[in-house]
Amino acid sequence: MEALLDFWYAYSATLAFGLVNSLFALSMYSVLSAGILSFTTVVFAAVGGFAAAQMMGTFGLPLWLAVVIAGLLGGLASAIIAALFLKLETHWMALASLALILISRVVVLNTPSLTGGVMGMVVPVRASVLELAVLLAIVSLVFFRLHKSWYGLAIRAVREDAAAASTMGVSARQIQMIAFLISGVVGGLAGAAMATTLQYISADTFYLGVAFTMIASTVLGGSFFWFGPIVGAFVFTALPTITQAVLPEIQDIAKGVVLLVIMIYLPRGLIDPRARGLRKAARQRQQSALNGSDAVEARPGSSTAGHAHD
Repeated sequence: MEALLDFWYAYSATLAFGLVNSLFALSMYSVLSAGILSFTTVVFAAVGGFAAAQMMGTFGLPLWLAVVIAGLLGGLASAIIAALFLKLETHWMALASLALILISRVVVLNTPSLTGGVMGMVVPVRASVLELAVLLAIVSLVFFRLHKSWYGLAIRAVREDAAAASTMGVSARQIQMIAFLISGVVGGLAGAAMATTLQYISADTFYLGVAFTMIASTVLGGSFFWFGPIVGAFVFTALPTITQAVLPEIQDIAKGVVLLVIMIYLPRGLIDPRARGLRKAARQRQQSALNGSDAVEARPGSSTAGHAHD
């Protein structure tokens, strides 16, 4: 029992940040699954994080109500940004989103009444690991249902070929707008989860480091299925803890090495349902070929059967 308690005390923080990073990765996955490379999740998270901190610290709202408000405000911010950014090409959108992160940091630093400015904000409420797990479970259930809905089919068609999807009556812009809205809501929830996990947020909390973490988690786990970013987030979060315990000298190098290995040998990430389906289909074809050859050999008129008769 003591060993379990020691393990929990040692790694509960890693588990909590794995849950939070999973929300960030799912927000990134939402736009990436629509063929959009955008880092605006960081901005949505900043809106949600500071809003949740104000709701709980200034107005005394309970945790879950503040989290819901953070998600709604993140969705509102995404609607405004999407209306502007969807006019850009993918590479320009990526650059614009990075520029927006820099702008948002300046805004945070210069609005002390809302964000605490350079001093940041203390968050009076701490979310437990169970509460974070429940939040991630709810968001995961939504992505699971979306994957099997008409929206899931449409967004996969838009990602593969937007022009071909439009010929089938699928509006690429409408699907991408929905993807942005989902990313905004989940990003706002992620910001609130980060704020209530750290219990302190500042301009540096929602900056380029978060952008790197969420894109790395999504690529590592797989950006072609909603469960991939969750796996990638936990692997990416646990990797520094494991390397620090084994070889602390290579802690920073290990992240880069793992990402390079995954991108070279598993370009679609750790979770890839299509690759699993292709392997299953190949095994079925091979089994069918073997069964067909056995049937030919066993046929009475075949040469093999004739030799056996002689």
